[in-house]
Amino acid sequence: MAPWQSLSAASRSTFWRSLQTLTATRIVIAVVLLLYLSVDIRRGGVVGTVNAQICIVYVVTALLFAFVAQRWRRRFIWQLTSQVMADIAVISLLFFAGGGMRSGLALLYLFPLAGAAILAPLVLALFAAALATLCVLGESVWNVLVTDDPQLTQAGLTGAVFFAVVLLVNRLAARLIKQEDLAVRRGADLRIQQAIYRIVVDDVEDGILVLGRDGTVFGANPAARRMLGLETPAGDDGAPFALAGVPALEPVAQAFAAWIGCCMDLPAAAPGGHVTIKRWHETEGPVRGHLDQPVHLKLRFARVDTPEGAAARSLVFLQDVTAIENQAQQLKLASMGRLTASIAHEVRNPLAAIGHATSLLAEDLQGPAETRLLRIVNDNVARVNRMVEDILKLSRKVQPNGTPVALDGFLSELRAEFTEMHGLPGDIVWVGDAGGRSVRFDVLHLREVLVNLLGNAIRYASGTPSSIRVAPVLDATGRLELHVQDDGPGISPEVRAHLFEPFYTTSSKGTGLGLYLARELCLNNGAMLDYEYRTEDVRPGAAGGADDARGRFVITFAAASRLPVLN
Repeated sequence: MAPWQSLSAASRSTFWRSLQTLTATRIVIAVVLLLYLSVDIRRGGVVGTVNAQICIVYVVTALLFAFVAQRWRRRFIWQLTSQVMADIAVISLLFFAGGGMRSGLALLYLFPLAGAAILAPLVLALFAAALATLCVLGESVWNVLVTDDPQLTQAGLTGAVFFAVVLLVNRLAARLIKQEDLAVRRGADLRIQQAIYRIVVDDVEDGILVLGRDGTVFGANPAARRMLGLETPAGDDGAPFALAGVPALEPVAQAFAAWIGCCMDLPAAAPGGHVTIKRWHETEGPVRGHLDQPVHLKLRFARVDTPEGAAARSLVFLQDVTAIENQAQQLKLASMGRLTASIAHEVRNPLAAIGHATSLLAEDLQGPAETRLLRIVNDNVARVNRMVEDILKLSRKVQPNGTPVALDGFLSELRAEFTEMHGLPGDIVWVGDAGGRSVRFDVLHLREVLVNLLGNAIRYASGTPSSIRVAPVLDATGRLELHVQDDGPGISPEVRAHLFEPFYTTSSKGTGLGLYLARELCLNNGAMLDYEYRTEDVRPGAAGGADDARGRFVITFAAASRLPVLN
């Protein structure tokens, strides 16, 4: 055993519990001996009576030792030494009264010797073994002198056994004590590391979800709960729940399922694309929470190396890119603001001169080649002029006129105007029933937003009846949404990540400001414009939707727009 002062608090507590166990064992042995010797008393044996009296004293002494060890946890070595010495003294009296080596009571010495070997230093344990050996040898020498009954060999072997047991048990106990102390220190270090990791995970800006293979959420840090709007704790603080069981979190569940199907076996973290979590509100059920504004999240998945036979776990890292996108857009807006003042004079005036000169040339040049070149000039003048108009619209930030707009009449009128303006068949655009509902939105802004979205749909739709659909629907929280979709190929996740950035376009004839301007107009009217993948079109094997998965543009109106119904 190591010096008592060098032991840790946990090891000292273990030693005190072991001492209490030793005292309880002593009481049991004393009671058993007393019951055994009561048989000799009934037979009238004098030796049994003497031993029984000794055992009664032993029981009382054992109870006193147990009381002191329980109530006064001080001076461990002194308490242990006094108990071992008392054991050797009582056992020696029983040994002498019982007839020495012939009684077989020498085995009782192993009890205090084993206790001393486990709990006491080696020197003290060997001292106890030496006392027990001297008692055994002394009794044998007395028998040789008085009764001429030599038993020295047996007594010597018994003493040797005492020393061997003490040495063996002491070495084993010392090794176990070192291992226990090492385990205690490792446990303390592990708890410190866990506390550090918890502080880091709780304070990190990115959200972290711990998921099972079936999409069950076993843990979420505060950032993830804040991003997803969760009020129900998970993991250590609450019961796990299924990610797919929350309708608003279905995009994350779909992206995770797609990653499970294609990339889970990869050792490194894999990107999971971008998803949008819509507004939701749930006050009942196992999962409660609310999200007041949609959030655009960038996902990243990683597999956790779990021991063989343990349940698989995965990590989902959530990054709220809404703030990053807004910051990037603000920087671009600041640059555009500095250019806006000079655009009207420095760009529009030359454009007007070029357009006027082209018109004059068209009157004099009638050849096919000249006509083609003049048409190219006119098209590019019109494109630059449209870009200038879009930039000027962004800089004005006119306050909206938020009067209620009856969707049924507005959408019908817009469909007729749009199809006539573009020369389209009347059945190519399908408009759903709004149920007499109205929205609070500037009518000119709403018209501009929808014309922009429908103009994009024309370029990719098949042109068959109802290939372009405009559908008013209610979301899970009762808010009114307007879905605009077509039957053409969808937008890839890579393009989706930059869809609403200014000057980003995939068309050679586009300015890259249409969708950005549409989203800004929606935000100016308290609404939100986003692009989401339809659940029925997401196929396994693609994160955030397949590369050709069809999607839809969604305008989510303000909360006040979800209830009014016009009769």
